[in-house]
Amino acid sequence: MQRVDRLIYGGTVLVMDETDHTIRNGAVAIEEGKIIAVGEKQDIESLYTAGEIINAPDSLIMPGLVNCHNHAPMTYFRGLADDLELMDWLNNYIFPAEAMFVNRDFSYLGGLLACAEMIKSGTTTFCDMYIFEDELARAAKEASMRCLVGEVLFDFPSPSFKTPDEGLKYSESLIQKWANDPLVNIFVEPHALYTCSSNLLRESKKLADKYGVYLGTHYLESRSEREQLTKKFGKSPTSFLKDLGYLSERFIAFHCVCLEEEDMRIFADHGCKVVHNPESNMKLASGIAPVPEMIKVGVTVGLGTDGCASNNNLDMFQEMDTAAKLHKVAKLDPTVMDAKTIVRMATCEGAKALGMENICGSLKAGMKADIIIINLNKPHLTPLYNVYSHIVYAVNGADVDTVLIDGKVVMKNRQLLTLHEDDIIAKVEETATRIRKQFAIN
Repeated sequence: MQRVDRLIYGGTVLVMDETDHTIRNGAVAIEEGKIIAVGEKQDIESLYTAGEIINAPDSLIMPGLVNCHNHAPMTYFRGLADDLELMDWLNNYIFPAEAMFVNRDFSYLGGLLACAEMIKSGTTTFCDMYIFEDELARAAKEASMRCLVGEVLFDFPSPSFKTPDEGLKYSESLIQKWANDPLVNIFVEPHALYTCSSNLLRESKKLADKYGVYLGTHYLESRSEREQLTKKFGKSPTSFLKDLGYLSERFIAFHCVCLEEEDMRIFADHGCKVVHNPESNMKLASGIAPVPEMIKVGVTVGLGTDGCASNNNLDMFQEMDTAAKLHKVAKLDPTVMDAKTIVRMATCEGAKALGMENICGSLKAGMKADIIIINLNKPHLTPLYNVYSHIVYAVNGADVDTVLIDGKVVMKNRQLLTLHEDDIIAKVEETATRIRKQFAIN
């Protein structure tokens, strides 16, 4: 028998491969951070023995969730400025708060808090755009989370740089520093077309091309944004990006609430990726992204929570539930965005959106062992008829019992093993006290 590092036994294994294979009473063998084999328990037991056995009866064993858009350190701003219009929220609250409070410690501690929240709700990979992203990368590494992160770039000063050129140099230093890291990946992230000049957008693209990394931006998040940009460019924003040479399989557009039919066709033709953020878009009344239409024309669409300031949590199970129901009511069609489609957006399609489809998002031999185990032995999860429906409509983040990332157990029996949860909460509360005082919050 072959000895491996870990065996997971006894639950229903949701593979999330091309055939959407499900294995009852299945097992997973893990060696050196990778999945060696997936199959029925009796077959795996006959071939492998392990140093550690995780016995998971009455459980669902599935790929860790992929949160494709986040601003992790904004956990500090959870609930700070709710029920406001997007530009009011950004210009009068979020940007001023960032100018006053964001520094290296802020991004590090806020990142640790976000990682703790994500792990405890089943997310194993996340994509992030924020300030002082080297500190966020350090927090993710400490938490043992997989990530794709980038420094947000503006035409105006941010807490981490004074000029766009400094921001680009910082981004390049991140790419160089974290090159070949097993968990931390870097990409280039101009904030949006309305906060970045054409020159900054071009230089961002050059930097991404120089290192062969992904490029991401907020895109067409509201109707007013589309109208503003169309007037500014004298053409559709998508035509502008196409002429700028932006559109490729390494381009990720976040939100895309106001993508039109021609935009979708162009995105599909160029292999561009989209990330859907339904709860944030609903809360800011930005609108409903035409996700069913995007998928129909062949655009890869992942799912993300956005930051805690506009959501207000990082629970991808809640995001899945919202995504499914939002489009059904929008279309007045209960068959739209079925549960299996939604689960794929949060796993294998999400991984594809981030260029990680050969690393995570499914449980296949050769993939990284990014795995979550959900305890099904609970009243609200009994009985089980359809596993995909259960995940989308019944499971919540608190049902995640055990989490592995890169083959390492980072949470077991709801206890974080890589982070000191109470210490992080206490330290974040210290800064939150000053934020409350500044904004006269009792």
